[in-house]
This record gives sequence, structure tokens and C-alpha cells, in this order.
Amino acid sequence: QVQLVESGGGLVQAGGSLRLSCAASGRTFSSYAMGWFRQSPGKEREFVAAISSGGGNTVYADSVKGRFTISRDNAKNTVYLQMNSLKPEDTAVYYCAAGTPFTIAQMTKRGTYDYWGQGTQVTVSS
Repeated sequence: QVQLVESGGGLVQAGGSLRLSCAASGRTFSSYAMGWFRQSPGKEREFVAAISSGGGNTVYADSVKGRFTISRDNAKNTVYLQMNSLKPEDTAVYYCAAGTPFTIAQMTKRGTYDYWGQGTQVTVSS
């Protein structure tokens, strides 16, 4: 069992930056790939970024590539999402998730992930 708690959301102006954190409980954090997803009102939850269990592989949605960076610290059981050059369309609730994908393609799929956090709100004003 893995419990995930996100933090770091808030209100920021367009062009600004935020750093989200996701703290995981349990001793098996390093066994899981970690993903960030987001959901805005009336829309499906969509993939943002993911990182493999050891941190060697990362994958990003096209909409955030070059602006967002995912990283992890297995010693601290924490995954991060550094978000730069934020846009109003980045406004959403951001969720972290833990799972065991076999391929990089699977890292982008919601169904791959077994554990989810409660989410943290990110609002970008224009």
C-alpha cells in the first residue's frame, strides 16, 4: 500500500513558476514509477509527466514539454514537478500517482497507476 500526499499548488500569474511535491509513505517507493496527471472542470484527467522507478526515464505530454520537469528523490520518498512558464490553460487539480508500467507508453496511461493522491489545485491567472 502506498499513500500519496501532494503539496505546492497555489495561485500564480501567467509566466510564473510553481514546484509541486508528492510525498509517499511506505518502504517500496523506489519500486514504483510515478506520474503527474491533471484535471480541469468538465474535462478528463490527462497525463502530464512520468518518471521511471529509478529516475532514468521520463516522459511528458506535448503541452508541457520544455516547460515542466519531473524528478524524484527516492531517499526522501518524494517526486517533484517543476512548472515554469505557466499558462492559464495549465489551471487544474494536479494529482500524483504510483504504478508499475512495463513500457514508456504505459507510463502515460491512467490505468497503469494503482495509487493516487488527493490532488492540489494550481490556478494560473492571465
